[in-house]
Parts: sequence; C-alpha cells; structure tokens
Amino acid sequence: MKEIPILRVPILLASASPRRKFLLQEAGFKLRVLPANIEETFPENMPFQEVPVYLSKKKATALLSSLNAKEIILAADSIVVLKNEVLGKPDNRDEAVTMLNSLSNTSHLVITGVSLMNLEKALSFSATSEVRFNSLSMEEIEYYVDHFHPWDKAGSYGIQEWIGWCKIKEIQGSYSNIMGLPMALVYEKLQEFVAEYGSS
Repeated sequence: MKEIPILRVPILLASASPRRKFLLQEAGFKLRVLPANIEETFPENMPFQEVPVYLSKKKATALLSSLNAKEIILAADSIVVLKNEVLGKPDNRDEAVTMLNSLSNTSHLVITGVSLMNLEKALSFSATSEVRFNSLSMEEIEYYVDHFHPWDKAGSYGIQEWIGWCKIKEIQGSYSNIMGLPMALVYEKLQEFVAEYGSS
C-alpha cells in the first residue's frame, strides 16, 4: 500500500479542540496533542482579520521548548465576526442564547489563523468562510444550547452539530475551516513547509 510522504511527518497539535484533532486524524496525520497554556489576548487596536494568526503564533511559540525531533507544531485559532464585532466563546447559557439570536437570519465570517513552526522556521496563514443562518426561533436556540452545550465554540455553535444541519442556509469557503481548520489549505501549507525545510 502506497503512502503519502507528508502524512508521515509528526504533528504537535497545540490545541485542546476535539474538532481539530478529529480533522487531522481523519486526514491521516500522526499527531501528539499538547494544548498551549496562554492568555488568548490581543492588542485592542488590532484589526480583527489579524487576530487569529496573532493568537496562533502565540500558541505555537509557547510550545517550542516541548518539540520532539522532526515534529512540526500546528497551532490554530478561530474567530466569528458579525458586523465587524468578534464573537468569542460564551461564558454561560444566557450569553450563548444571545449570540445565536444575533446570528439568526444573517451572515457572519469565520476566520481561522494557523501557524506551523519548528526550531528552524515558521509559517502562518489564514482562511475565511462566510456562513448564513436561516431564522432561528428562541425555541430552536434554547434546544440547541441545552442539548449541545457550545461553551467551547466561538460564536456559540458547531457547524457539525444539529444547528449546522438544520439551520445553516449556505456557506462560502471551506466547511472544515468553520469546524476549526481549513484542511485543504493546511495540507498544502504543510507540504510547502516540509519541502522548504528539507531543501535548507
């Protein structure tokens, strides 16, 4: 059975996200999970488009001392942007309900920043997807929040869950990006990273 060389490269995933772990494993990558313990803060005047890459770099840099031989750190951060406002992870049920109500019958952006890093070099990039929800009734919002508890999700929802199947009208861009990693772009950039490193 033939193998794809890039899939043999060991990945150190700097994230506790089960969605990112799932996506990388489904793509065939071998990985070790070690969440980066950082404060996810950024300069107040930073344009929202730059925030995910900035945070992914912070996460990757924090794990440099934990690298094993030949590993590549993969760190990522996703934000949800509605009308130029960044929606983070909800602190409680009421906040989740409020966020989802604001997303009802409108479009928003999901931006994921990714950083690849080892002791020799670093490469960062981002991807943007647009998501449009159908109208969400309060009954539907409360059903989703109470059954799926989206406390660890920016914007208070996961596209791979009930709300994604039943209430999202359309998306533009990468579906996996909305889950947490733009996998086609990650795959391409990992090949680029390894090829450049191998030639140095």
